[in-house]
Amino acid sequence: VGARIIIEGEIKEVFKKRKMNKKIEALSNHYIICGYGRMGSIIVKELKASNIPVVIIEKNKANLQQEEDIVYIEGDATHDEVLISAGIQRARGLISVLPSDAENLYVVLSARELNKNLFIVARAVDKEAEHKLKRAGADRVVSPYFIGGLRMAHTVLRPTVVDFLEFATRAEYAEIQIEEIEISKKSSLIGKTIGQSGMGRDLGVIIIGIKRSDGRMKFNPTSQTLIKDGDTLIVIGHSDKLSELERLAEE
Repeated sequence: VGARIIIEGEIKEVFKKRKMNKKIEALSNHYIICGYGRMGSIIVKELKASNIPVVIIEKNKANLQQEEDIVYIEGDATHDEVLISAGIQRARGLISVLPSDAENLYVVLSARELNKNLFIVARAVDKEAEHKLKRAGADRVVSPYFIGGLRMAHTVLRPTVVDFLEFATRAEYAEIQIEEIEISKKSSLIGKTIGQSGMGRDLGVIIIGIKRSDGRMKFNPTSQTLIKDGDTLIVIGHSDKLSELERLAEE
């Protein structure tokens, strides 16, 4: 009886892995999350709330047991073959939140080698690891202790600002959002001023900043500020109005 139960369990596991692999093979423009601990689970929750497809790589099976609706690979993200099986060549981005800086560095090096166009975000435990991770190919490096410390200080200094930012940046709060919207080459907004575009008047959204194509940031633009090809607008507004603006930015 015991042997039969073991064999049945192994067969079920094989079928489960096949089903998971088929789901991964069908994905493209997805994000790969390396590490499904406390931070990884928060990241996955936020991305899924924004309907972004996600594949998790986690080597500790216990961290995956309670979750039914996630797509995952049980394996070591520092191995190339595991990243490839997660569809890294078809992926849009990768976030590495493994326990150590050495592991995250290894993942970043491998990921950049496998996909030159991948948007890579990595966690840095130690401050000195940030520079190494960027040199290895990370587009952004996040230091949770530094950000957490700043957040706690600002909670004391500017509690209402912190409350607003939390409300506007968490995906579960759909009413008001801060969003970034990229202006495509064919957008009808190109060449118009913010005033001429009617964004504030017709959509009721507020543009708090514009990132130009050369990386320069323009804060608090006026109604006379010109919208250019390649701009990224940083906008606050109701989620349905932001969807309308996204359509205008593409057409």
